[in-house]
Amino acid sequence: MNAAQLWLSALGTALAALAMAYAIAAALARRVGGAAPAQHSPALPPVTLLKPLCGAESALYEHLRSFCLQSYPRWQVVFGVRDPQDRALDAVRRLRSEFPHLDLQVAIDPTQHGTSSKVSNLINMMPLARHDYLVITDSDVSVQADYLERVITPLLDERVGIVTCPYRGRPRPGLWSLLGSMFINEWFMPSVRVAAALGSRAFAFGATIALRRATLLQIGGFAAIADQLPDDYRLGELTRRLGLRTVLSGLEVETCVDEASLSGLLRHELRWLRTVRTVRPLGYALAGITFAVPVALAGSILAGGSATTLVLVAITAAARLMVNSAPRSSYSLPGQLGLVAINDLLGLVLWCWSFATRRVHWRDGSYQLARDGSIHPIPH
Repeated sequence: MNAAQLWLSALGTALAALAMAYAIAAALARRVGGAAPAQHSPALPPVTLLKPLCGAESALYEHLRSFCLQSYPRWQVVFGVRDPQDRALDAVRRLRSEFPHLDLQVAIDPTQHGTSSKVSNLINMMPLARHDYLVITDSDVSVQADYLERVITPLLDERVGIVTCPYRGRPRPGLWSLLGSMFINEWFMPSVRVAAALGSRAFAFGATIALRRATLLQIGGFAAIADQLPDDYRLGELTRRLGLRTVLSGLEVETCVDEASLSGLLRHELRWLRTVRTVRPLGYALAGITFAVPVALAGSILAGGSATTLVLVAITAAARLMVNSAPRSSYSLPGQLGLVAINDLLGLVLWCWSFATRRVHWRDGSYQLARDGSIHPIPH
């Protein structure tokens, strides 16, 4: 074996070993990252839930209803839409009829405050918010009855700026939705849990952001993020600049994944990836190793398919199978392994593709994503 072959063999073995190490770390982080029991507080403050809506999404009524079933002393829900004909209002009317005793408010306002329609919606909703503790959640999220207590209790500590929740994807029927849920459950959230285990708190997720009104005002209100695509991440970043901590809750919420086509799945995952690339450029540049199965296979090929690297590939695949297999549990073991390999390979290809441009698709529009996270519409 000449020097070049030795160098390739060493490089391939190292690559396979790194992929295996990450796969094991992700599997372990998922297993030790379960929900902690609620910390009961003698005096829970009243809360305003902010739910920006856009369109009649799959199971929207069921998702919103879970926020009306909280075992919490006093809370308000403010729904927001930009169009008075928005079909999401059908679900809101149904909830108001079913829960007449709850404080359910609706803001209907098309005013645009920046390039982010979601943040504009939030700005328009704030005049209806009665309380000083705020919880912002995406429209496709469903929660347990103790959700509000679990996310508000850490905020009673004045040193905490934001509480955010990990989340898992629940797929609608179909392969594309299943792969979309695996992207969340088996790539994105495990990478968050590994980072959290290493001490990082540089994150905040749209599935849940809880903060005090006073903190929001200190950072300039929602207007400070009116042009941002990673609006959730920026809220966490701005509060950390005040010297306040970000708390990753032990409570995991659920988000519905509904991908009707391969093109929709690709657009959605590319938007995610390019958003992460914008907010964490260095970490993202090194993230290729997290798509562990194809990386380990590539390492084994570079090493000439040695017995050592084949063992590393097998361990990597086994570890990846251990990461949150519930959405694919109806498949046989070979089927699950195939799905894991496809998901990792698709993610790796999209990760490479994400460096090509900063163009993203969001709702029905196309945008150019700037380095500072702001988005600029691209004319049709």
